[in-house]
Amino acid sequence: MRLYDCDHCGQTIHFDNRTCVNCGHRLAFVPERLAMHALEEEGTDGTWHLIAKPDHKVRLCANAAMDICNWTVLADDPEPFCPACRHNRLVPDASTEAGLNQWRSISQAQRHLFYSLMRWNLPRTNRQEDPQGGLVFDFLVDEIKPDGTVVPAMTGHEDGLIAIRAAEADDVTREQVRVSMNEPYRTMLGHFRHETGHYIWDKLVRDGGMTDAFRAVFGDETIDYGEALKRNYEQGPPPNWQDFFISTYASTHPWEDFAECFAHYLHIVDTLETARAYGMTIEPRRHEELAAEVAFNPYNAESAEQIVSAWIPFSVALNSVHRSMGVPDLYPFILSPAVVTKLQFIHELIHNNQRQRLQASITPAGSVAFSG
Repeated sequence: MRLYDCDHCGQTIHFDNRTCVNCGHRLAFVPERLAMHALEEEGTDGTWHLIAKPDHKVRLCANAAMDICNWTVLADDPEPFCPACRHNRLVPDASTEAGLNQWRSISQAQRHLFYSLMRWNLPRTNRQEDPQGGLVFDFLVDEIKPDGTVVPAMTGHEDGLIAIRAAEADDVTREQVRVSMNEPYRTMLGHFRHETGHYIWDKLVRDGGMTDAFRAVFGDETIDYGEALKRNYEQGPPPNWQDFFISTYASTHPWEDFAECFAHYLHIVDTLETARAYGMTIEPRRHEELAAEVAFNPYNAESAEQIVSAWIPFSVALNSVHRSMGVPDLYPFILSPAVVTKLQFIHELIHNNQRQRLQASITPAGSVAFSG
């Protein structure tokens, strides 16, 4: 994630900020510009303009009223919600403190996801544009039976519909699940990135004519999914799973392998962009083999190998810092050669799609036709 400057005073600002701590101006992320901007209100109709570009008129996302979202909508857009929030269908009950807090935490993770999707111009049709397979989110509450038993809502994906258990926005609940499932890592952002990986598979692999290429790297996805999950829960992962998979869950089925690798690709790229924004370099004394810097834009990397070569030293250093604080490793995963090959498949899939969409936006006359 990048760092930004307040358009009014130059103060350093961050992706989730609402107000500049120095000059007090309202801040918001402007999706069509992929940047944070300071705003100035035009009048009483809810219209604002960018201080850096006064002719650029916007409204705050409708969810800003409850401090759930800090994104904007173009002033002439009839849609009240920003490009991220308009994909939501079922949301937590904002009339309760618990529901409002859950929704705020969920929205923060969701906006980080959409930042990456928009940086690469990845598919993100909604249900109005694609009624059968558009991307839509349901944040589900747990069922409470008459005897007080809690039936957890299930997180999953089906034909663009992503269901996420709202209770996992609570740190205690999510940590309990992580421990019970013996997972090294579990976050709300991880859920968003993994489940969206299934949607991306539908759009770019299945519908994009990439099935054969996918099978050559990940395996045959036509094997029975239910049986694969059952076998995993009963027998566990193969003994040598780390040689071929990013996680134990990735070993259950090629669909899950792709979704896990997609999530990790986003984890790594976005974290490297953050390291680059802060000018971080790794220069360990007498251990030059671990030296690294992000001397490239991770979102425009040449290959997965370039990304991984920078990421491994950074992750080793960050894990060591975490251990010095007595907290779990930031990135407790191994990137084997087989996993890097899978990340390269995802890298090519993302960047080929980006190039194709750019070419499609260029008119025969050679001018670019911009669209929302």
